[in-house]
Amino acid sequence: MKLLSLKRHRFLPDVIRHAVWLYFRFSLSLRDVECLLAERSIEVSYETIRCWTKKFGPAIARRLKKLRPSPSPRWHLDEVACRTDGSHMYLWRAVDDEGEVLDLLVQRRRDTRAARKLLERLLRRKPIEPQARS
Repeated sequence: MKLLSLKRHRFLPDVIRHAVWLYFRFSLSLRDVECLLAERSIEVSYETIRCWTKKFGPAIARRLKKLRPSPSPRWHLDEVACRTDGSHMYLWRAVDDEGEVLDLLVQRRRDTRAARKLLERLLRRKPIEPQARS
C-alpha cells in the first residue's frame, strides 16, 4: 500500500491523520472534529478538515477497515419497511450478535430473491461461515 504523502500542508501530519481518523472512526461531523481539535488548541476550519477527508480519507478508511476485528460467526437478518422519497422501500440488513451491521440492501420489492441476493453477497464478501443459533 502506498504511503500517504502529507508534504506541503500547513499542519503537522499527525494533526491531519488524527482529524481524518476522528471523522471516519466515530462518524463525527466536520464541525465536531473542528471542536475536538479546538479543545487541543489546534485552530483549523471545518472546510480544511473536509479537504483532508476528501484527499486522505479513502486510504485511512481502508486501513481502519482492515484493523477492525472480524465479525462473529453468529448473525441474523433484519427486515424493515420504510418510506424513502415518498416511495415504499424495504431495508434488509445482516447484523452479527454484537450489533455490527455486516451488509445491507434497500429495494422496492419484498420477495425471496431480495433475501437471497443479500445472503449471496454477504457470503461472498465475508470469510466467516455463519453459525446456526441453538
